[in-house]
Amino acid sequence: MAAAVDEDEIDNDDYYSLLNVRREATQDELKSSYRRLCMLYHPDKHRDPELKKQAEQLFNLVHQAYEVLSDPQSRAIYDIYGKRGLDVEGWEVVERKRTPVEIREEFERLQREREERRLQQRTNPKGTISVGVDATDLFDHYEEEYEDMPAGGFPHVEINRMHISQSIEAPLTTSDTAILSGSLSTHNGNGGGSITLAMRRVTSAKGWGEVEFGAGDSHGPVFGMKIFRNLTQRCFLTAQCGMQVSSRGVRPGVTTVLARHLDKNTIGYLQWRWGTQSSMNTSVVRDTKTSHFTLAVQLGIPHTFMMMSYQYKFQDDDQTKIKGSVKAGFFGTVVEYGAETKISRHSVLGATVSIGVPQGVSLKIKLNRASQTYFFPVHLTDQLLPSAVFYATVGPLLFYLAMQRLVIKPYLSNQREQELEKQREGASSETAKKKQEAESAVLLMQESVRRIIEAEESKLGLIILNAWYGKFVTDNSRKHERAKVIDVTVPLQCLVKDSKLILTEACKSGLPGFYDPCVGEEKSLKVLYQFRGVLHQVLSRDTEALRIPKQSHRIDADT
Repeated sequence: MAAAVDEDEIDNDDYYSLLNVRREATQDELKSSYRRLCMLYHPDKHRDPELKKQAEQLFNLVHQAYEVLSDPQSRAIYDIYGKRGLDVEGWEVVERKRTPVEIREEFERLQREREERRLQQRTNPKGTISVGVDATDLFDHYEEEYEDMPAGGFPHVEINRMHISQSIEAPLTTSDTAILSGSLSTHNGNGGGSITLAMRRVTSAKGWGEVEFGAGDSHGPVFGMKIFRNLTQRCFLTAQCGMQVSSRGVRPGVTTVLARHLDKNTIGYLQWRWGTQSSMNTSVVRDTKTSHFTLAVQLGIPHTFMMMSYQYKFQDDDQTKIKGSVKAGFFGTVVEYGAETKISRHSVLGATVSIGVPQGVSLKIKLNRASQTYFFPVHLTDQLLPSAVFYATVGPLLFYLAMQRLVIKPYLSNQREQELEKQREGASSETAKKKQEAESAVLLMQESVRRIIEAEESKLGLIILNAWYGKFVTDNSRKHERAKVIDVTVPLQCLVKDSKLILTEACKSGLPGFYDPCVGEEKSLKVLYQFRGVLHQVLSRDTEALRIPKQSHRIDADT
């Protein structure tokens, strides 16, 4: 921003961008940049009334930025609260004489209070809908059964089970929360439901406790208690006990889990369960930025098994993951493989193929939308048929690729365009104002730039030949898009000092003579410059620090 701006519109980074200094800049760095800009914008250096007026506005803004950033207390408030934090009226957030450390501590306290107020208004709903589909008739039918049926005898596909569950949280105090959950299930015409009420209390920073009461038509009343406790920095314990009352009597149950962080990315678990299905389980889980690995062994009645799974995480915008697992035990063996990917800002779609003996082949499709989960297990065959495995693998993949190309990408692209259009409409008047201010700043720089160029040419120093800032279209697939750039050759040459140009890690639209030509879109800075008579060129991201000249920017004379 290159001129006077309404105080409420200034972002936290504007003062730093205006002075072109780091957020960690020392007093000497601030003073050096301030003096340089004062020499450039001093009103007495311009005779033209209009230029003199623009210079006075820029001079006052630079002076205001320096006053704020050079004072430790004001700078601490500005870093945390932005420009509004510096307004005395209506802001009783901190005492102005406190140290920066005390100001930050006060800010953290206020943040906690705001979080507690938000907590009181949050119910955090979570839900799951599961629909089981029996499609075994697609692969396990007998042809002669359909010979006499009308319409060619289409295979019969039916929904044989359904499960719906929902829970909400109601914060009562900062440490007490009530949780209400319920579920409904049906399987082959028989169904039932249950409802559970739990009360959770955070006892300290190290743990919490929970008591619950539940009832349903298929089971009697259930009473339970659960506790969580951090034993050490690397070890924690979860214990749960319950008691179910039914026509067969009282059935108690106890579950304990002891976990320990083996290293930064690995946790080991020991689990013991006593009750209707007693078992002992041990597992190791390793989760890194690129992978997730689990190894588990369980000894129990009726289930004893060994399981190993691995998940690879691609480092792409869609957060794609591929996974595979093997599970073998008294029940048989199951091999699963699948993938999941992000299809929108709040939605993740996944598909898993399950191949087991004696379970057969199944396809499991899952959609996570915010805090809601939709699960569709499709049972294809009770036998290990290659055709079922093939269609379970290829079918969802082809369907996803078609939907991605024909529906998802066009929809997301349209949504992004609508959001950008709204941003442009909201910022159109402000952008026009910034553009005018930037053009005025460039006029003020002309004389200084002429002197800088003369000095640099005399010693074969740094000359900015051309510089553009904005959105560049370099991808062939985006040729239809229009580049949106502005010429910033003069503002950059004005920042050259001793044959060097240094830009900090901040949005460059805040530099003098710059403005944002494409609000809401990714921007870059492209510079063609000459140093020691040799051409150089560099393309830098908007918030990336830039230092020139550099040998790596040199343009090979042979190319």
